[in-house]
Amino acid sequence: MDPPSTDRPIVFFDGVCGLCNTWIDFVVRRDPTGQIRFAPLQGESAASLLPGGSEQNPETVLLWDGTTLFDRSDAIWRTLSRLPGIWRIAGRLLRLVPRPLRDWGYRLIARNRYRLFGKKETCRMPTPEERGRFLP
Repeated sequence: MDPPSTDRPIVFFDGVCGLCNTWIDFVVRRDPTGQIRFAPLQGESAASLLPGGSEQNPETVLLWDGTTLFDRSDAIWRTLSRLPGIWRIAGRLLRLVPRPLRDWGYRLIARNRYRLFGKKETCRMPTPEERGRFLP
């Protein structure tokens, strides 16, 4: 099934990864309008919305922007570019780094993320204020 058509982007993330959860917390705090939604790769939404097998690869953050599914460093810089202020600029600057170099760095961190940042027993539970932004 193709991801749904939407004007609100969805970030799919590894719900048990300490680094991924820190990334989601970072985005939530810096997205005051709540335009970005979130869904763990281990959840029902990822299983039903992502194209075949994408949810089976928790080593990558995915961004669905309503028309295209982006992964790895493309998902990161595009998410940053949707945030206000300095983060929008940071996203655009990150885009200037050649993709092979960005993705090399991304894969290096992704391979070591549990060792460096820990692994949780369960997926992140949103606060009552965040609940509307998180898909199951």
